[in-house]
Amino acid sequence: MHATLKRTFVGAFLALSICNTLPAQAATDEQFFPLATYRVGAYASSGIPVWAGMIDYLRYINEVEGGINGVKLVWQECETEWTAEKGIECYERFKNGLNGAPVAVYQPNGAPAAYALADKAAADRISLITLGYGRTEATDGSVFPYNFPVMLTFYSEASAFINYVAEREGGLDKLKGKKIATVYHDSAYGRETQGPLKLLAEKYGFENIQIPVADPGNEQSAQWRQVRQLKPDWVFLRTWGVSTPVAIKTAARFGFPVERIVGDIWASSDEDVLPAGSAGKGYLALTPYPGGAGFEIHKRIKEHILDKGKSDLKDPKSFGSVYYNSGLVNAAIAVEAIRAGQEKFGKRPLEGDEGRWGLEHLNIDAARLETIGFLGLMQPLKLSCNDHEGGGAAKVQQWDGGQWKLITDWVQADRQTLRPLIEAKSAEYAREKSVTPRDCGAES
Repeated sequence: MHATLKRTFVGAFLALSICNTLPAQAATDEQFFPLATYRVGAYASSGIPVWAGMIDYLRYINEVEGGINGVKLVWQECETEWTAEKGIECYERFKNGLNGAPVAVYQPNGAPAAYALADKAAADRISLITLGYGRTEATDGSVFPYNFPVMLTFYSEASAFINYVAEREGGLDKLKGKKIATVYHDSAYGRETQGPLKLLAEKYGFENIQIPVADPGNEQSAQWRQVRQLKPDWVFLRTWGVSTPVAIKTAARFGFPVERIVGDIWASSDEDVLPAGSAGKGYLALTPYPGGAGFEIHKRIKEHILDKGKSDLKDPKSFGSVYYNSGLVNAAIAVEAIRAGQEKFGKRPLEGDEGRWGLEHLNIDAARLETIGFLGLMQPLKLSCNDHEGGGAAKVQQWDGGQWKLITDWVQADRQTLRPLIEAKSAEYAREKSVTPRDCGAES
């Protein structure tokens, strides 16, 4: 072979080899946001406004801010119907990115998928963000490096509920002898608060009553007949989708006062109370992302997205609903995690481990919340290797028949009391899976 031709051939071969071994982000200037959605099925009414909030925020980041430090966002939906099986299918479809745009973080958007994907995502080194659902023990990042139940776990939710009830009753010491019933969706999601409520009942002396509702919860006469017979002082409603308005209407039919029912964060939106009609007036609910369209981020999105006809919302009345706002908050956390990761790895698309680093170094303080327009809508959030939850607080809102009214500031969970329970569960998981916990003190 001629020497010049040989050098050209070798050079081309080496160039091709280098291109083939470059990480995915070199092929594109875009960051992929997979959207595991459920626009059909029993839970569609809850999911549709969530996706609108997420997509509107991602579009806002692209069109107003020019992306995350210049990195444009791309997204694609995959229908899960809120099932583990389809949730896994969507994850497998998305985990390698989209047209070269890599995945930095993944939001399974549903407890069934979150549980099913825990081991898969860890093996693929892709972090799951499960805001308000998923494995509470994943708070312990030493055992779950790729699982982030950010802001409000089910354990913290249960504790915030008990602390709110204590406020209403005149103090934690006044809980002794009270009857507190939990009417819950009989699934991994619904059963998740049983452990912390048992612990808190033992600590404060209240009677802990657990009443399951079979999926999807279209008929609840037996459950609310039991509530009427037991006469609890408070009911913690941990339903989901169609089961929430059914619960509210059935409670009213059996004469249980709705102002003594506190819904959890998945039973706390307009879509949960509007179908209940007048029976919902006075209903209470916990939320880490209160309803309302008066926050700064809403003003920005209205101007740049809604008013220009670019919103994903099908019903403009859902703008500012609790679930729409949850979509905003979910998207903002993912965006801020990538922004944090870019501070270390450069202003470019990030891979899974880089996204994990960003999450574990996420620090959204009040000043940052004000800058991005989320002050009041979202609590400050600081994560670390040891703490994959952060915040641990919720506000309580009440339905007045037409809209939600906030009736408390942030109600903080007793995370110190809950932590031993979390560590016991994470240690059990580590033993079962032969996981060697990380040394979080050595992480940087």
